[in-house]
Amino acid sequence: MPCPVLSIARWRTPGAAALAAAVASAGLFLAQPAAAAGAVVTTPQVRAELVAHAPEGVAPGKPLQLGLKIEHQPHWHTYWKNPGDSGLPTRFEWTLAAGLAPGDIDWPAPKRLPLGPLMNYGYEGTVLLPVTVQVPAGFAGPALDVRLRADWLVCKDVCIPEGGDFALSVPAQAASAGHAALFAAARAALPQPVPGAQASAEVRDGALVVRVAGLPADWQGRALDLFAETAGVLANAARPETRWDGASWQARVPLDPARSAGPAAMPLVLTTAGRDGGLAVTAAVTTPWPPLPAPGAAAAATAPAPAPAAAVAPLGLGLALALALAGGLLLNLMPCVFPVLSLKLYGFAQHAGARRTLLAGGLAYTAGVVLSFVALAALMLALRAGGEQIGWGFQLQSPAFVAALAVLFALIGLNLAGAFEIGTLLPSAWLGARARHPLADSLLTGVVAVAVASPCTAPFMGASLGFAVTLPAWQALAVFATLGLGMALPYLAACAWPGLSARLPRPGPWMAHFRTLMAFPMFATVVWLVWVLGQQAGIDGAAALLGLLVAVALTAWALGAPALGPRARRGFGVAAVALLAVALAWAVPALRHEATARAVAADERWQPWTAEQVRAALAEGRPVFVDFTAAWCVTCQFNKRTVLDDPEVLRAFDARRVLLLRADWTRRDDAISAELARMGRSGVPVYVLHAPGGAAPVLLGEILTVPGMQRALAALPG
Repeated sequence: MPCPVLSIARWRTPGAAALAAAVASAGLFLAQPAAAAGAVVTTPQVRAELVAHAPEGVAPGKPLQLGLKIEHQPHWHTYWKNPGDSGLPTRFEWTLAAGLAPGDIDWPAPKRLPLGPLMNYGYEGTVLLPVTVQVPAGFAGPALDVRLRADWLVCKDVCIPEGGDFALSVPAQAASAGHAALFAAARAALPQPVPGAQASAEVRDGALVVRVAGLPADWQGRALDLFAETAGVLANAARPETRWDGASWQARVPLDPARSAGPAAMPLVLTTAGRDGGLAVTAAVTTPWPPLPAPGAAAAATAPAPAPAAAVAPLGLGLALALALAGGLLLNLMPCVFPVLSLKLYGFAQHAGARRTLLAGGLAYTAGVVLSFVALAALMLALRAGGEQIGWGFQLQSPAFVAALAVLFALIGLNLAGAFEIGTLLPSAWLGARARHPLADSLLTGVVAVAVASPCTAPFMGASLGFAVTLPAWQALAVFATLGLGMALPYLAACAWPGLSARLPRPGPWMAHFRTLMAFPMFATVVWLVWVLGQQAGIDGAAALLGLLVAVALTAWALGAPALGPRARRGFGVAAVALLAVALAWAVPALRHEATARAVAADERWQPWTAEQVRAALAEGRPVFVDFTAAWCVTCQFNKRTVLDDPEVLRAFDARRVLLLRADWTRRDDAISAELARMGRSGVPVYVLHAPGGAAPVLLGEILTVPGMQRALAALPG
């Protein structure tokens, strides 16, 4: 997220990265009224309005509230008091009559705003930031004149610092209650203190362990989320490990590797799904804090960044549908899809020559694929609309889902290999239903295919899917339905083409060998899923899944092996089920563990930018590369980690004797601002490659790639 800013940023993690789309030209819009200040300031990103609530007029002892109402355009957001890994909180500067004392902002409970491995906290939609004003005893006058200077950072694909001067006159003798519902909603969204709650925290093994007792009865047992009001202490992107111990709630949150504070007490906000606002508690820290990291040390332990996203050019709906159809066709060649298709190939062999059966199965499979793509897309769009900025293929980000798929494919493989028969496991009524409704099997096969196939769309569907999520809902769902149709089309065509079915071999003894052969793609898929889970939950999580798979395999064999008699099956089955229960109890906690992040080493190659250094280096015949960046700019950090710190790029810099300069715009810098304006840019990131000999500087794109950087360096003269 390239973000220009006006004041001090809070970013402290130099190794952070995020997957953010680039915008070729980001407009820097500083809202300045052309004439006298009014109550409303409008920008392309937000509509901000100064509002008041004085139901009994303005008088000593009477309630008086002021606030800034911010209405965000879709997908834009501003930030909470602790903005998270990047961003800045909204700032107020009041001008009131003498003696009137405005309080601090009463911050509503925030939302999580994930961006790749980063986590920010803030607001989307409409939010009111209220402030309570104390009216002194000697106040008199027909009206209260209020002036406010507000500055905020608003972000989407880019971040833009905005601000405005607001003015409002509040009648002293008349009620001002036109925004009563707005202020009531703000009160409901405000985290409420919990009388009698007891909260404590201790530092243990690189994490803060928080315990809270005395929460309201209707909050107990629910899944709670935790937000720290103090910035620079906890790792924002780490999901707390939480559990209930009776009426006491416990959370374990890793410390920020670049921690900048060690408070004696931690103000916390607890939220839960389906409840407005939240609960406010303060946890006293009962253990000493470890020493703070040395200034400048790059101890940023962040998870590996996802692959960079290409800049998405505007697409028409027709082109997006065509790309989706082509992407679905190509999806059949992806390794994650082939194991599921192998099941359909086995079905081809079973029903060779039965064209009507094949066609019915093909239609059912197509329905399963298309409906699953639409359902998965609808869920993703709904979650994104609710503030969860998840991406396509999000289901495989869940270790529990990955483990469940691994168990499913292991069972399918064991069944195909002959280790057990489904007929000995399922009740006869289920088997009868399965025999009466074979189309249900085909439809469910399509559902499983989509579950494992959707993440594979990224290499060739990024532009189309990225465009789809910006469309109206029905158009977006049409793109995803077309993707599913493309994936199912080859199989459907084969089912409908009599010539192909006529060439299929007839059923015979060879099918037993073919069935066993089809087990191995299933086992290969299990290997892939174990690797995926190892990336999510570490080596302990992968080992836990392998142990669980052994217990599942033993249980399936004990209960369903054809060679075992009823008595042996009962004896082995009881022992196997007991072992499976033990394996589950061992595996579940390990599967919930997050993999340890890796530290990123510091780089001392870069020097602070000045225009004089650029001129001096060019006079010496030395190329110069300038990185216009900021600590709060997410895309800047992404490019730094994935490209500018890449060993191949650094070797290319060294080979060309390129002087590396970094223009840090984290704080306001008039010289950097003037240089950006001279280049026709209004925000960061900006990457400029200067070649000696009087050639015009080359401005690179906002999203860097290693090959693109190498090509730019290779084009330097000499």
